[in-house]
Amino acid sequence: MNILITGGTRGIGLAIALHFAKPGAKIFLAYASDSAAAASAMAAVTARGAQCRVIRQDVGSPEGCRALLEEVGRHAAHLDLLVHCAVKVVAAPTLEMDPRAFMEALNVNGSALLFLAQAGLPLLRRGSSVIFLSSRGGRIVVRNYAAIGAGKALAECLMRYLAVELAPRGIRINTVAPGIVDTAAVRTLFGDETGKLLQHAAESNPSGRGIQDADYCNLIEFLASPGAEMIQGQVVFVNGGANLSA
Repeated sequence: MNILITGGTRGIGLAIALHFAKPGAKIFLAYASDSAAAASAMAAVTARGAQCRVIRQDVGSPEGCRALLEEVGRHAAHLDLLVHCAVKVVAAPTLEMDPRAFMEALNVNGSALLFLAQAGLPLLRRGSSVIFLSSRGGRIVVRNYAAIGAGKALAECLMRYLAVELAPRGIRINTVAPGIVDTAAVRTLFGDETGKLLQHAAESNPSGRGIQDADYCNLIEFLASPGAEMIQGQVVFVNGGANLSA
């Protein structure tokens, strides 16, 4: 299985990479700046028997996405799975946010899904899947989350438009939205409050616990499988029912 994961060297992206890291798999991890984290991620993936290549590239522009997919194409004839979970965090009240920083975040967190799909089309084939990682913050207001939430909302909308055009080609695109997970992005947003938020989310969850990596990784594996052939353009929340009541 050939897989490209943006934001794949840390957090949720790395968890997905490790889930698919098996002998015979070829995994490409795109990252923005942390070369030490990239080297560590590559070592962890290869330790599980998969081939791994890390690629430093900005996915917040069409040019960056084209360069990324061209590099992938030099080492793989096709992609079975493209996962976009790279995120640019700008933590600020909406009215105080720097407009330029907001636009940069909007491109990484939202528009990049379109840029990646366009650039990746030559490598996607019938049976390939594209997965976007979203969150509740694309639909409800979360403090200091506008730059991420607006991007998530944009990408979910783009996903539906892309689904209609990709479906005739036999390519699926769906969105997975996990509940709150302990990542660097979450800690940047919530700082010292992160531990309490995670504890509260686990204790108040109708299913009796917090979200684990396997919860969303298993879903992504299913959505990328032939059994999910007719699941197209959907947003699937993985949160134990936490979004079902106020």
